[in-house]
Amino acid sequence: MRLLKSILPFFLIVFLACGQTRTKSQPLKAQQTTDWASGIVWYQIFPERFYNGDPADDPTPEEVPGADLQPGWQIHPWTSDWYKMQPWEKKQSDKFYDVVFTRRYGGDLIGVIKKLDYLKELGIDAIYFNPVFEAPSLHKYDGSSYHHIDNNFGPDSEGDRARLAAANETEDPSTWIWTKADSVFLELIREAHARGIRVVIDGVFNHTGREFFAFKDILKKQQNSRYANWYSIVRWDDPETPQNEFDYKGWWGVKSLPELKEDENGIVSGPRKYIFDATRRWMDPNGDGDPSDGIDGWRLDVAEEVAKPFWKEWNALVKSINPGALTVTEIWHDASGWINEHLTDATMNYMFSRAVIAFFVDHKKAISAQEFAKRLEELKTRYGIKNLNLLWSMLDSHDTDRLASMILNPDREYDRLAGPRDNPDYVVRKPNDAERQIQKQIVAFQMTFAGAPIVYYGDEAGMWGADDPDDRKPMLWSDMKFDPETHHPLPGKTRPADINKFDQNLFRFYQQMISIRHRYPVLQKGDFAFLSSYTTDNLAVLTRTLKDDSALLLFNRDSKTKKVKIKSADLNDVSFINAVDQRKVTPANGYYELEIPAKGFLILIAQK
Repeated sequence: MRLLKSILPFFLIVFLACGQTRTKSQPLKAQQTTDWASGIVWYQIFPERFYNGDPADDPTPEEVPGADLQPGWQIHPWTSDWYKMQPWEKKQSDKFYDVVFTRRYGGDLIGVIKKLDYLKELGIDAIYFNPVFEAPSLHKYDGSSYHHIDNNFGPDSEGDRARLAAANETEDPSTWIWTKADSVFLELIREAHARGIRVVIDGVFNHTGREFFAFKDILKKQQNSRYANWYSIVRWDDPETPQNEFDYKGWWGVKSLPELKEDENGIVSGPRKYIFDATRRWMDPNGDGDPSDGIDGWRLDVAEEVAKPFWKEWNALVKSINPGALTVTEIWHDASGWINEHLTDATMNYMFSRAVIAFFVDHKKAISAQEFAKRLEELKTRYGIKNLNLLWSMLDSHDTDRLASMILNPDREYDRLAGPRDNPDYVVRKPNDAERQIQKQIVAFQMTFAGAPIVYYGDEAGMWGADDPDDRKPMLWSDMKFDPETHHPLPGKTRPADINKFDQNLFRFYQQMISIRHRYPVLQKGDFAFLSSYTTDNLAVLTRTLKDDSALLLFNRDSKTKKVKIKSADLNDVSFINAVDQRKVTPANGYYELEIPAKGFLILIAQK
């Protein structure tokens, strides 16, 4: 009860500050299985770049590593030309990639609350958040704790810092307070649930940042710290020498990301207990045994770098709190073993991504429709259709170049040579109409194929960009006027001047494809099979089936219209409805005679 009394006033403050009108729909309840996540549509949000809902909580120069090298540093103009360097940035360097990581745009969770109705209008079912926990970086993968939301994501960053300084917290959850930022996140969950939207957050449990409370204590007290056994320490400092010999393992050698210590069972007992306690905090915030007020699951960063016994125990804890909570690994190849061993429920399906890009995007290195079918059929063999429909059908993410820019830069290995930093010839311009048509075709496939499609924030608005950091531009909003993009990040390189604005046409297309997916359960949870007799080099033909329902899907990646005759007996002589325009398609003389536009598709739903 003490917990409820402490957070409810903050809920009221945030609600009034945000000016939200509460929805009248019934809030989501916790489920006993993960069936709720089968075939749904996800939306990924990178919080710092989504929407600045309250400038009062913007980071200050003192909170931003590297800002001291840029006298006059300030919050970056949201609508400015991405590659244009601001006056304070030029004081550090004349090279874009030397300064861009110091930028902050002020995105926060209040901003997400304010834009939940936009997401509902788009039609998505669930949000995956990149890390929301306290951390100094813009990406938050260098956490300072797992039990507090970043103070700059809430309504009173300065007050939260003061509260935490006075709280004398330890790893013991009985010492933990609720900050206003924490309470805003709980309000976000409640407001999302009220709209039928579920919430999954990033769990970064392999490593922390140097500002993590336990690591800071080690830096101060060395081997005398109560947390001395929490990290992979290589060498302690010798106080008898002038130099500092202290050394530790960083994730992939990155010293700003010290690794938590592991043994044969994974993360050792001290940090393990802390992670488990933090897991409980966000899954059942008021501790009443009803997880409906908590998050709906976790995405697990670099999961393979922590030994499996840890995940088995952690996943069991998650299911004991909320049997229907979803756990999703970040594994870029086959993760079926993890799911079969009940370590997690799903994974980010980058194998799907690679196949889609190789078929729809590549030119010289493009795979045939037959090879495309083979790769996707292999996914079903590995996972089974039930598990496959839980997997996130990725196209792009915060770790890749955006889909729109992939189309401009074909014939590369997926997520390789994906930006000007390592590929000077990378094309940074805006896609033209023909290239947008390819994006639409790909999205149509994503939204009608097996799996749980996920949209990276802004793809639906027309955003483009190379790999990190260019894939993390501030979100395009229709009520903002953005500067044209005219600058190139590399000296001596030029690019065309591109108008940068919210793409209403593309948004409506995403909205339409999501709506079609929702309208027909066969597209959400059905099985699939490619029709080998009709799947030829540039034409992919497949069916979706769910009990007595079926659909016929055709995708033509050729630059010319394709005509195809399909024996009606191969499809049980049924009539179809075109899901896009509701026209009826019936067989004549034993055949369906179909015409698929260049770079186009047909979504045909069988009529009973």
